[in-house]
Amino acid sequence: VQLQASGGGLVQAGGSLRLSCAASGRTFSSYGMGWFRQAPGKEREFVAAISRFGATYYADSAKGRFTISRDNVKNAVYLHMDNLKPEDTAVYYCAAQQSWSLSTQERVYGYWGQGTLVTVSS
Repeated sequence: VQLQASGGGLVQAGGSLRLSCAASGRTFSSYGMGWFRQAPGKEREFVAAISRFGATYYADSAKGRFTISRDNVKNAVYLHMDNLKPEDTAVYYCAAQQSWSLSTQERVYGYWGQGTLVTVSS
C-alpha cells in the first residue's frame, strides 16, 4: 500500500486542523492505520491508531483533542486535531500495518507516507 499524507499547515494555538492520508490499493480495509509525529530535534512518536475493525487508541498527549477515523470506501484515514498547542508542532506521518490488533510501535508499521508539516503558533 502507498500512502500520501496531506492537510498540514500553519495554525494558531487553539485552532484545528484535519490531516488526511490517502492510500492506494484495494485492500486498505485490511490494514491497521496509525499517525505518528516527529518534532524538531526529537524522535518520532506515536499519536493515534485505528484498527481494521475501527477500534482506536491515542497517546496521552492526543486524548480528548485528536480524533482518528477511517473511510474504507475512500481508502483514507484522517486525524482531526482540535485545541492545538505549540508543542503539537511536528511533521505528521501516516502509517499502515497488517496485524489484527492496534499498535503504537513504529516497528510494526511496514508502510509510511511522506509526512505533512503542522506548525502551531503561540
